[in-house]
Amino acid sequence: MKKRNLFIALFVVSIVGLAVVQYQYLRIGLNLARIQFSQHIASAGADIRTGLYGRTQLTYLLESALERDSTRFNTGLDHMTDASRHYLEDFLREKLIDNQIDAEFSFSLMTRDSSFYLTSAPSLAQPGAGMTYPLELEGYLPARLGQRLILQLQFEDLTGYFMRQLNGLTLPSLLFLAGIVVAVLWVLRTFYWQQRTITTTHEFINNLTHELRTPVFSISLAAKILKEKVRQAEQPLTESILQQTARISNHIDKVLELGGLERSSAAMPLEMADFRGSLESVCTQFAALCLMEGITFTYVLEDGPMPLKASVFHLENAVNNLLDNARKYGGGTPVRLEARRRGGKLEIEVSDQGPGIARDQQKKIFQKYYRIADGDRQAVRGYGLGLSYVKTVAEGHKGQILVHSGTGKGTAIILVLPLFNHGGTQI
Repeated sequence: MKKRNLFIALFVVSIVGLAVVQYQYLRIGLNLARIQFSQHIASAGADIRTGLYGRTQLTYLLESALERDSTRFNTGLDHMTDASRHYLEDFLREKLIDNQIDAEFSFSLMTRDSSFYLTSAPSLAQPGAGMTYPLELEGYLPARLGQRLILQLQFEDLTGYFMRQLNGLTLPSLLFLAGIVVAVLWVLRTFYWQQRTITTTHEFINNLTHELRTPVFSISLAAKILKEKVRQAEQPLTESILQQTARISNHIDKVLELGGLERSSAAMPLEMADFRGSLESVCTQFAALCLMEGITFTYVLEDGPMPLKASVFHLENAVNNLLDNARKYGGGTPVRLEARRRGGKLEIEVSDQGPGIARDQQKKIFQKYYRIADGDRQAVRGYGLGLSYVKTVAEGHKGQILVHSGTGKGTAIILVLPLFNHGGTQI
């Protein structure tokens, strides 16, 4: 629960932080857009003043409209005013577009005392709304009218205009932010769904294995009692029952041990120990088993102590698993164990001369429940838990497990563990 809350808090903080950063970038972009717009307006204003400086058809028409003198044209005053308004609007729009401004605008042409007044048809609903840029005209028109003439450009909702100009930045940013949110939520949902599935699976396996312990123990006890009472000719049957129940019990123990190690709440207890004695005991017991099955087993343990900060119980089980795999999958070939110290590490190598493991299979053999299904290996029973358990134990001791093998070249699996306070290495 604490980890989940931490992940959620980190996710929320990251998204909020990213949104704040994007907002700051947007503000900077808007400020730069305003500055650029002002520069373009200044350039457009210069072009407009130049275009309206001399006597042209447009300025002559504007003069007549402002003076409300329709005698110069064969038309009514209203028609002349509308024509001058439209011609001026087209002229202004052309100059603005030439200077990279395509925002909607309105205009007012007036004198200081507003004695002459001309506005565009779509004038702003509220005077002074938006941004206003006054231009004082010079040349023909002010001279003819005898007054200072002001052309005022008004732009409404420039923020929306600037936002549209920045769509190439804002829209991808929003899409990427939304994509990150969806991806993270999907990953978190998948992760917690898998966690619940794994938890349910572990609970089921643990309950099942614990339920199996009772009948297995009862069968084993009954077989031992029968062994003492049956005739000599029937002894092999009871011995077979005992062997099979011992085998089932061993598999149950492996499942429980692996499940316990994989739970984050079950930390592996590590204590200081000289593993040499334990390793020698494991080799001695395995040698007796190989002797009964007619398999050659040799082992070489380097002289001197092998100090580890370790869980001796789990390490013994891990080495037993490696030896048992070499015995089962080596095809009856000699099995060898060698323990040596190298560079502050203890290397325990278990090798056989069997059919070997193909390169593309070597990483998969440490996956839980994975078993090589090629050739004779299908004939060897098992559940694919041994090497997964060995890898978990190695990682719990901050070590690693290496594989050297090839098809038809035998297999050597090396368990590498850090020695305690040896060669500058300390756990």
